[in-house]
Amino acid sequence: MRAMLLEAPGEPLRLRDRSPPRPGVGEVLIRVRACGVCRTDLHIVDGELARPRLPLILGHEIVGTVAGVGAGVKAIDIGHRVGVPWLGWTCGTCTFCTSDRENLCDNPRFTGYQIDGGYAEYAVADARYCFPIPSGFDDVAAAPLLCAGLIGYRTLRLAGEAERVGIYGFGAAAHIVAQVIVHQSRRLFAFTRPGDREAQEFARRLGAEWAGGSDEPPPVPLDAALIFAPVGPLVPAALAVTAKGGTVVCGGIHMSEIPAFPYGLLWEERVVRSVANLTRRDGDELLALAAEIPLKTHTVVFPLEQANEALMRLRQGQIEGAAVLVP
Repeated sequence: MRAMLLEAPGEPLRLRDRSPPRPGVGEVLIRVRACGVCRTDLHIVDGELARPRLPLILGHEIVGTVAGVGAGVKAIDIGHRVGVPWLGWTCGTCTFCTSDRENLCDNPRFTGYQIDGGYAEYAVADARYCFPIPSGFDDVAAAPLLCAGLIGYRTLRLAGEAERVGIYGFGAAAHIVAQVIVHQSRRLFAFTRPGDREAQEFARRLGAEWAGGSDEPPPVPLDAALIFAPVGPLVPAALAVTAKGGTVVCGGIHMSEIPAFPYGLLWEERVVRSVANLTRRDGDELLALAAEIPLKTHTVVFPLEQANEALMRLRQGQIEGAAVLVP
């Protein structure tokens, strides 16, 4: 099979021929039809997430068709269409796994990080972490739901019942969760890179009642701010425009250093919290909601061998919505 391999952090991916993997106990073999390109992939390529399995096949927004099943797999069969997310395996026995917090598992494995991912023609995944894809979504449209959608949904869920919701960083996750916010009759405010008029117009088309630069104040205080850009200084900036009792939720797996800020920004019961990974409950709820709304993902498609081009354009902020690789 063809696969794009990361052989060392900081180097471009290499197109290689490999033998297709074989599913083990509890695993399925998936013929990859589409795989989203996520900012987390950039963090791995850049060495900002330490100790990846090398050589590594990136990609954790996988949509494909089951081509083989390992021993013990009962709920999934050959021919089923499934999606595979970032959280690819958990121990099932630690305190977090046994208290419905598997996203905080003490010994997790992540797709496209410790487990080979979807920048390839085939991938193997734990059957427990494969989700059926709603029939209303084609393969490319479904791929961004598996991380951008899931993390956006979990980030919004941890913001509580906030009515006035601001989003910092209007990329793949933001363009999906924005539709959820509007569907739930909340008020949406979008913050982009200063001067990025195209992203601001994109946000308005998705229902934002205000869109401006991250250095601008919104017209009203926010009840919650969701931060998807990996930029630490956005935390005090978001706190400064969040109302008393409001919540700032950091949705990324990596963020630059958060600068010191005066206690007055946090006082009056404001909360800063992070999101870690996902749970299967998040996946089930988001995919059901995606079919109900229905969510529309905006995608830019690249052939598998152009993975480096897709990563470069994502890094430069040149993707409206989400980039998706197709083998």
